[in-house]
Amino acid sequence: MTPYSALASAVLTLHLFFILWVVFGALLTRRRPVLRWLHFISLVWGVLVDMLPWTCPLTPLENWLRSRAGLAPYEGGFLLHYLDAVVYPDVSPVFLSIAAVAVCVGNIVIYAMRFRHRLSKGW
Repeated sequence: MTPYSALASAVLTLHLFFILWVVFGALLTRRRPVLRWLHFISLVWGVLVDMLPWTCPLTPLENWLRSRAGLAPYEGGFLLHYLDAVVYPDVSPVFLSIAAVAVCVGNIVIYAMRFRHRLSKGW
């Protein structure tokens, strides 16, 4: 394994952990205000990257490292390349975007319920 392929694998792992953080982060932020804000910012970033024609900076970094390692870079985003090909081989990108937004809305609902609970206790 070349240093570039090892770094590409590290970026791939970081990307995966970031996505898991966006999806499940609200479950880990109870009574942790700093984590709550970090997760909320990550959640907004995830929605924007998914809904707008933006590219997560980790994707071009991984592709650059892959090309330096002699591996073929991939087209499109991380989710479409890795998860779509493995988990959802025949699902449209539109469905994946809707599912991603639904996950983000679910996280926002968790935060709203916590906020409502806090208000009902007299804050």
